[in-house]
Amino acid sequence: MLNITKNRIDQFVKLEQFKSGQIFKEQKHYKVIRKIIWAFVIICALFLFLPWTQNIQGTGNVTTLKPNQRPQTIQTIIGGRIEKWYVNEGDFVKKGDTILFISEIKEDYLDPNLIENTGNQVKAKENAVTSYADKVKALEAQMGAIQNEKNLKLKQAQNKLKQSYLKVQSDSIDFEATKTQLKIAKTQYTRSVNLNKEGLKPMTDVEEKRMKLQETEAKIITQENKYIASKNEVLNATMELNRISAEYAEKTAKTSSDKQTALSSQFDTEAQVNKLKNQYKNYQIRNGLYYITAPQDGYVNRALQSGIGETIKEGTAVVSIMPAKYDIAVETYIEPMDFPLINKGEKVRVWFDGWPTIVFSGWPDVSYGTFGGIIVAKENFISPNGKYRVLIAPDPKDKKWPKQLSIGAGTQTLALLDDVPIWFEIWRTLNGFPPNFYQPATENTKK
Repeated sequence: MLNITKNRIDQFVKLEQFKSGQIFKEQKHYKVIRKIIWAFVIICALFLFLPWTQNIQGTGNVTTLKPNQRPQTIQTIIGGRIEKWYVNEGDFVKKGDTILFISEIKEDYLDPNLIENTGNQVKAKENAVTSYADKVKALEAQMGAIQNEKNLKLKQAQNKLKQSYLKVQSDSIDFEATKTQLKIAKTQYTRSVNLNKEGLKPMTDVEEKRMKLQETEAKIITQENKYIASKNEVLNATMELNRISAEYAEKTAKTSSDKQTALSSQFDTEAQVNKLKNQYKNYQIRNGLYYITAPQDGYVNRALQSGIGETIKEGTAVVSIMPAKYDIAVETYIEPMDFPLINKGEKVRVWFDGWPTIVFSGWPDVSYGTFGGIIVAKENFISPNGKYRVLIAPDPKDKKWPKQLSIGAGTQTLALLDDVPIWFEIWRTLNGFPPNFYQPATENTKK
């Protein structure tokens, strides 16, 4: 019994009268058992105060650090029929090595002289563009000639109009002079008649003056006709000037219209030339796509298509290649509750399937067969499996990871967090609390 009080029970009750008392009466081997039990209790109590490293466990697989170093499939850009294989599964290929040859199946590209014929079309259209350009130049020259001719015709018509104006002025002066002569003739005739009546002039003088008056009257009519004719010439010259302007405006408009038509045809032909050049280049590129080549150095893992004469569509995967050079890494998945505790740059312990390990999750220093890693990336979007993906790279300060590791091998990881007593970790686990939230020292120093 445990003597935990000074009021001993054996003072009031005789324990020897009981069978159990007789069994446990001060015998040596039972004293040893009590000491062992006390020692075990003390050790357990001390054990609860030992340090325990909180950690986050995850499962994943071996992958590569860079996306271009991971296994990939090679697709055919165009549809075709398999004609010849140049590699076998397991072969090592260099960048640019031919893997497969396919032939054309689309009727638009079956012509063996398709590129040559398209090139001839391009040349023909380019010649047509040159012809239209020459036609435009000829029409521009024609427009210049029409403009020069128009200027000469207008000058000629303007000179004629000027001459008509001058002739009108001359005839007008002559007409006015004839009018003056008519007045003088009338005055002389009247004077002769009066003098004849008075007997101062003979009758012959009167008749002479009458004849001169009649001649002057006839002359004024002729001069008036010449004056009116001169005015008509001015009108005719003005009309001729307008006719020339209208005529050459029509010619200029027609030539300009022909020029615009030629320019439109030239631009349309240039567009056709560019389209044909595009087709010509596409045909050249398509000819080079019949040979499917390796995008980088690597090993042919698996032929996804087989046989000769099999038809494949564009975008169909034909082979799977594993790059020859890659930086190994581990992708692991953690629970959403642990995601806020993971930070970039933290230390992680990793062990691989098929490698002997002895793991003490709370004491990473005494674990065996684990390798050091550093968190280099973490996704902020949950994965289809309901967990968050974390990418781990080898720790350069720790021992190197095994060279025999293969891509896709299974892994287990431990992300090391804060150090706490064991009793605290037991209490946290029983209550379902997450590990202690903390910021790593590297981030604190950056802040």
